[in-house]
Amino acid sequence: MDVDGTTRPDHPLGHLRQFVRRKRNREACELCSQELSGEHSHLLEIPTRKLLCSCEGCSLLFSSQASSRYRRVPRQTRKLLNFRMSENDWDALLIPINMAFFSKSGPTGNVTALYPSPAGATESLLPVEGWTCIVQSNPVLNEMEPEVEALLVNRLLYSQGQGSAEYFIAPIDECYRLTGLIRMHWRGLSGGTEVWQEINNFFQQLNSKCTVAANSYA
Repeated sequence: MDVDGTTRPDHPLGHLRQFVRRKRNREACELCSQELSGEHSHLLEIPTRKLLCSCEGCSLLFSSQASSRYRRVPRQTRKLLNFRMSENDWDALLIPINMAFFSKSGPTGNVTALYPSPAGATESLLPVEGWTCIVQSNPVLNEMEPEVEALLVNRLLYSQGQGSAEYFIAPIDECYRLTGLIRMHWRGLSGGTEVWQEINNFFQQLNSKCTVAANSYA
């Protein structure tokens, strides 16, 4: 488990600040410099884990090449109904906060979890057995595309007895956006009022545009 500043250029989350900040300016495709609209595609550069803004043409061209170093990030978010995760399952993941996202590496199959902390983003490599158990209980996770999709878990209201836990298969750029918002707005040890409002707004927006996917069982 590694807590770090995420500002190093070689860190997989080192571009989070740029990813959040650049939304305020007019954007251009980072491959061909074509001006982009507000809603546009992203490519994930696999070796560096860097997210690139992309026009539709470059997104289709570079992500369709068999030996490409880029992978197109899906646009769709799916909210998972009937997701099976017990308290013991969650505790076994050793996530100290009730929110995290889990993504799978294509080459190795390793699954990592990322969650916010007062010191910044914390990344944890999950035990294979723990993830395998969750997938066996939730076969829908077999549909999750490596690298560019993640299981996003929100247990914040549930942990306070004010609502249900939420589970999404979300594009990795949405997960990074959430992480970037938390980094920007976190204050003190508890985060402060502003960051929790930002988190609440994020999940409200996510729910407003997601589709619903029923879990399936073997």
